[in-house]
Amino acid sequence: MKGTYEHNVDAKGRLFIPTKLRDELGDNFVMTKGLDGCLSLYSQKNWAIMEEKIASLPSSKARSLQRYFFSNAMDCEPDSQGRVVIPQVLREFAGITKAVVVIGIVDKAEIWDAEKWRQYNESIDEEDVLKSMEELGI
Repeated sequence: MKGTYEHNVDAKGRLFIPTKLRDELGDNFVMTKGLDGCLSLYSQKNWAIMEEKIASLPSSKARSLQRYFFSNAMDCEPDSQGRVVIPQVLREFAGITKAVVVIGIVDKAEIWDAEKWRQYNESIDEEDVLKSMEELGI
């Protein structure tokens, strides 16, 4: 998945998921807390992979991951207009009120409050990115 899409959440908490991302996520996908204060969307296939990886960890290491991701996960099925409802608890977690940015990130999509996304993007240091690329051999 890739791309950046700007949208608004309506008064009922509904968000239009871009067609290109819906095509990759499938007819049913999973929404949960993400990292860095955003929400994550996973296709059923990628969610199953994540579940399997976390379930295979020793309980002492898996407990907090299970609680963080699974207790906040919900199945999503877009309506006929391509919208999903973001539950209030997840909107509050991500600081989402109206303007959002939906981004594609390799195996998932993320939903960010537009202002949070702007701040996060501005905090990225190109030198740090270059250093990481060199360390990873990219």
